[in-house]
Amino acid sequence: MKFTKDDFGDDFSWGVSTAAYQIEGAYQTDGKGLSIWDTFSNGAGKIDDKSNANVGCNHYEHYKEDVSIMNKLNIPNYRMSFAWSRILPNGIGQANQKGMDFYDRLIDECLEKGITPWVTLYHWDLPQVLEDKGGWTNRDVLSWFEEYTVHCVRGFGDRIKNWMVLNEPMVFTGAGYFLGYHAPGRRGMGNFIPAMHHATLAQSLGGRLIRHELPEAKIGTTFSCSHIDPRSEDKKDIQAAKRIDALLNRLYIEPAIGLGYPVEDLPIANRVEDYLKPDDEANMPFDFDFIGIQNYTREVVKHAWFVPYLQAQLVKAEDRDVKNMTTMGWEVYPKSIYNMLKKYNEYGKIKEFIITENGAAFEDEVIDGKVADQDRVKYLQSYLYEVLRAKKKGINVTGYFLWTLMDNFEWAEGYTQKFGIVHTDIETQKRIIKDSGYWYSRFLKSSIVHHMVEELV
Repeated sequence: MKFTKDDFGDDFSWGVSTAAYQIEGAYQTDGKGLSIWDTFSNGAGKIDDKSNANVGCNHYEHYKEDVSIMNKLNIPNYRMSFAWSRILPNGIGQANQKGMDFYDRLIDECLEKGITPWVTLYHWDLPQVLEDKGGWTNRDVLSWFEEYTVHCVRGFGDRIKNWMVLNEPMVFTGAGYFLGYHAPGRRGMGNFIPAMHHATLAQSLGGRLIRHELPEAKIGTTFSCSHIDPRSEDKKDIQAAKRIDALLNRLYIEPAIGLGYPVEDLPIANRVEDYLKPDDEANMPFDFDFIGIQNYTREVVKHAWFVPYLQAQLVKAEDRDVKNMTTMGWEVYPKSIYNMLKKYNEYGKIKEFIITENGAAFEDEVIDGKVADQDRVKYLQSYLYEVLRAKKKGINVTGYFLWTLMDNFEWAEGYTQKFGIVHTDIETQKRIIKDSGYWYSRFLKSSIVHHMVEELV
């Protein structure tokens, strides 16, 4: 079939997303404090390729070039994040003026180029000094986050109209405080449950603070999600899939919309009672203007009696003989994004959806100064078709932000995974727009997309 940008409507928001830690570099420049990712990535054996983002894409110095690239590609909206430890090197207290100045310059550069900045307050980079005090397991994180949020909204709210509170709380608490393969590298249920609860409270707290300071702001928060299928029709596999769905897809969004934690399908969530204060359940919801959906793939789940707490295990795509996979080992499954929009829409409590991340890592090669990443182009086309299908079904999805602008430090995978529509040479800092970037640019000028969905499903 064929579709154009215009099929999504004139008021649909198109853009790209990045995260401060992944692109900024300058990790100790101009008074910036260390974050948990600075500490974690410089620790022995933490990152797949033994790399770090101390310099990375050096967006701190190359921001004008990067904004110019977005302008060249006709990208009208830019989702970025603030680095908490660049603004507050000590986590709390006096703001670092040079850090504030950098974001002033970046915001103003975007606006001068006709690009609207959208900001995520917390994209995983907690100041290390706060982690030393317990981080997200310490309830004081709520007052720390409140102070940081107020600095941001008062410093930049005159120009930033679109805000997101947290990025993927399930990932930064699950991978960082339970499994330990993301910063800060903690493990166990005793770390995960308090971190989970405090993140849940922080997302609504952040929303209320922004609303108080900026009554006209558009406020959201973002959730990672994957469509879940059981491996078989066996009752144990079906129940295992329900538990994983509750963990990955429902644990944070349901408290935000007033449904509380999904304890019926995820019994381990009952452990939160040890950390509940009298007003917590009343304070968990917030009337967000939009919910950010971040979807890349689906997951297939089987019963696994030996897995503690969940008795469930993901079945890797490679073990299912999946033909189309990304280099992350994720199945290319476009219907996942439609299914998740449909699932969340059935709550009947969410005003508006924005796809705040969607993209893919593939083996990209620079040949004669070009990157012909047609697999990424097909991926983006197929997922966009499913977003359009959801919109035509009446789901109020109003924006799409591609992940990501440029190849960068991909967390525990280091520089081994390439998600960008712009190639970044970390050694020379040379940027090369990939074929996918040129495709997105043409699409944003309403060029027709030729889409054969059967190629990828």
